[in-house]
Amino acid sequence: MFSSTKTLLLKRLQSKHLWVYLLGCSLALGSSVAYADPGALPIVIPVTQTQAIAKGEEYERTRQWIKAIEHYEESLKEWPDNDNIKYGLRRAKIHIGIDRRYMDSSFSKVLLSQSRREAFILFDEILSKIQSHFVDPLSTTSYVAHGTESLYLALANDQFIKAHLRGVPPEKIREVRRILRENYWNKSISSHHGAHQLINEVCDLSYRQLGLRDTAVISEYMFGGCNALDDYSSFLTPDRLGDLYDNIEGEFVGIGIEMKAEIGEGMLLINVLPDSPAEKGGVLAGDHIVSIDQKDCRNMTTDQAANLLRGTSGSLVVLELESPDSGKTRVARVTRKAVQVKSFPVVKMIDKENGIGYIKMTGFQKTSASELDAALRKLHGQGMRSLIWDVRGNPGGLLSAAVEVLDRFLEEGKLVSTKGRVADQNWSYTAHRPGTWKIPLVLLVDGNSASASEIVAGALTDHRRATVIGRKTYGKWSVQSIFPIRGSTGLRLTTAKFYSPQGNTYGKIGIKPSITVEKDELQTAMYGASQEQKLAADSDIKRGLQILQRQYAVAP
Repeated sequence: MFSSTKTLLLKRLQSKHLWVYLLGCSLALGSSVAYADPGALPIVIPVTQTQAIAKGEEYERTRQWIKAIEHYEESLKEWPDNDNIKYGLRRAKIHIGIDRRYMDSSFSKVLLSQSRREAFILFDEILSKIQSHFVDPLSTTSYVAHGTESLYLALANDQFIKAHLRGVPPEKIREVRRILRENYWNKSISSHHGAHQLINEVCDLSYRQLGLRDTAVISEYMFGGCNALDDYSSFLTPDRLGDLYDNIEGEFVGIGIEMKAEIGEGMLLINVLPDSPAEKGGVLAGDHIVSIDQKDCRNMTTDQAANLLRGTSGSLVVLELESPDSGKTRVARVTRKAVQVKSFPVVKMIDKENGIGYIKMTGFQKTSASELDAALRKLHGQGMRSLIWDVRGNPGGLLSAAVEVLDRFLEEGKLVSTKGRVADQNWSYTAHRPGTWKIPLVLLVDGNSASASEIVAGALTDHRRATVIGRKTYGKWSVQSIFPIRGSTGLRLTTAKFYSPQGNTYGKIGIKPSITVEKDELQTAMYGASQEQKLAADSDIKRGLQILQRQYAVAP
């Protein structure tokens, strides 16, 4: 269920048919938690392609979808043209999408409760919006074919079978899958009517053979059809759409943690947000959550644990935590409340003697520009003469926020431009002279600096405004728009690509920094260290300090 604030927000956005332009690799912060995976142990790649495929299939057989995805992605770096590895990655991604749907209560309450007629109306709206606004043309054949593929895989997915096919003999399920492959795979479709005809046939087949209800079938065509798009486009359930708006607003109801599942150990706490309920309750980064309200979560997925952490403002959640040092457990009683997510959680003078300030930016949201103004005023009052701006690990956010924060450091010229299929996706943004900070600047980036972070890196590089330090950026140079549609659902679609001031785009390439610093593996594991310890040990920051200190030393 939505909180009242969230419901009002959705109604307001839907009434205006508002498109929100996003530049995010992964807007992961949900209504209870954020999901993160920094410092993950490297995947060991088998010696041969055959071994790599076999290992991936083993992960799939044991339903370890995240490990399968990580394995296939690493394997593709070694063998980028191997079709079996590519399809293994595709299968694992589709399965994890199915799992997430069936752990999402809003999916069951809103989408599975529709009639066949209502489901087809929604199907048509989704397909029409995609065909009119997605950055690349998409045929009805492709959309429907990907839906058939999704249903085919769903019929072998444990969560789907548990929800719809308990007690159905496996041989009957295999027979329906065979018919899908032989009769409906990549079948040519020329119109929405043709799509309806094919899906109706599949609905009738599935009900006749398996007792599978219509909406379960049509839902796989709605969600699965979006697998024909890029990795950043998707159909969103009401809860997922609400989470996305929470990210844009920079506020959600929860306890304020970032976590990832470690099977057998629980939820590893990557980060605890400052001033959050979790921090006030004594929850520490590096701890493992081993139970939530007396429910053991050592073998849960991140989504399953996140669902247990959801709740209304003012409600209590009891966490059992295990310390990484002692192995002892303790109990934390945490009250959920509205948590304000700061774009700049760290603002401090890192070298007072030389007047060097430091800001850590974790996202681009509505409040980012005003937060930046406050941070710069604070540092200026403390004697700042130069600045290290850290966007490592920053997946992006709002296009408008990227433009606004860049405008604080560039006094003239183009900042970024966008180009799409629809005329109103073609924009060019320029800097304005008033309010520009002309101080020396270092920008820190890494492989998880994506999208809006790359707009910043691209503009500062093209204008030679900053020294960029770190590692090559992620390489996501596309713009997503949010389209609210019926049933409080929504579409997140890639509608344009963006270009640096000099007209370059770095999709799947990334921007190389001016100075490359090798990744410090020890730094990623310092969960329990203090902020001062982390900053002092940071190789990228050390290099940035050297650059700015040298500039200050030679300044007249």
